Amino acid sequence: MRVGLLRTVGAATAVYGAAVAAWPDLLARPSGLVDEDGRPAPDTGVALRPLGWRDAASGVALATAPEGAALRTAALVRIAADWGDSLLLGLTLPERDKRLKAVAVSVGWGALTAYGLLTGPAGKGGRGDRG
Repeated sequence: MRVGLLRTVGAATAVYGAAVAAWPDLLARPSGLVDEDGRPAPDTGVALRPLGWRDAASGVALATAPEGAALRTAALVRIAADWGDSLLLGLTLPERDKRLKAVAVSVGWGALTAYGLLTGPAGKGGRGDRG
């Protein structure tokens, strides 16, 4: 396990999630969830704020969980959230180019977390450490 990488991904996710919870436009605009004037509907913000909060909470967990089972669980939650986002946003965002970008970003963050979880030096929580 690459603990430093997982902590960095967690911290970045927590900051971004908190920002989206506070300013849902940060996610609405690049996702194409805006009207003709480029503004998201009030309901869009209501729907995106919990998503931001989820990312903030899971990011804090990944950044601060003790090494071992707790950190592995936090990483798996983060991977499930990212890859779930890629599936759902990829199927539902209204514009094809926005869907592709959302899928790429979500799969990328999930893959980075999976890499951090599954790799690392033997005996230090990596694949060679089965204990």
